[in-house]
Amino acid sequence: MRFQFQSDPGQFSYKPALFTDAIKILVSVNFGIFLLQTIARTEGLFFPLFGLVPKLVWSEFMLWQPFTYLFFHGGIWHVLINMFVLWMFGSELERLWGKNHFLKFYFVTGIGAGLITMLFGLNSMTPIVGASGAVYGVLLAYGFTYPNRTIYLYGIIPIKSLWFVIGIGIIAFMSSFDDISQISHLTHLSGMFIGYLMLKRPIRLNSLWFSIRKKTMEYKIQQEEKKISQQQEIERNIDRILDKINREGFESLTDEEHNRLYKGSESLSRIKKKD
Repeated sequence: MRFQFQSDPGQFSYKPALFTDAIKILVSVNFGIFLLQTIARTEGLFFPLFGLVPKLVWSEFMLWQPFTYLFFHGGIWHVLINMFVLWMFGSELERLWGKNHFLKFYFVTGIGAGLITMLFGLNSMTPIVGASGAVYGVLLAYGFTYPNRTIYLYGIIPIKSLWFVIGIGIIAFMSSFDDISQISHLTHLSGMFIGYLMLKRPIRLNSLWFSIRKKTMEYKIQQEEKKISQQQEIERNIDRILDKINREGFESLTDEEHNRLYKGSESLSRIKKKD
């Protein structure tokens, strides 16, 4: 079975902070699961069940996979690089944002990257595993939060963090057209895209719920006002026709006025029954 891994081995150099709470939890869980799958030697069972297999999510309703795929990795270097980059760049973000906000950002970008990957590969049976969708989101957040920080690529080449993020984004985009590579570059790019959206327009559940309720109430009010306006217009038409009957008699009505009187009376009757 062929697997898609979500990271290329690379070297990054920066003096990171010590382990923060969220980073400690994520690193421990990822290494713990990797150790379990290595000892059990059951990747062939774990990856199709807990990795992201787009066709199985849709056809077999394995709805947990866009979450669980973040915790499984395809090899020691795969998990080491992901956790190293997460520790290096995520620690300072967690100190700035706090544990809860950092975890929210991490999982929204990771799960969002998985969902986008699914949409572009609905019939794919290849398991996608790894935390890189979320890690690339963290990388983008670091670059945008600290754009002038210097990163030493391969421990030698100095580069501003913003340009570094833009560079790996371009690489991920160009590589997403490569069908030969076993690395899911689309997932990397999707993680960065979701991360960018969250930085520009933070998702606040209370505000989102308030906005939905507000739009719903506005729609109901508009519909009610429209119904009242239609009812008033029907009543005005009927009143004009009744005035004509009082002045000139029923026989003076034209066929069109007969129809308007009949349909208007019928509409008013239906509205009153609903009320």
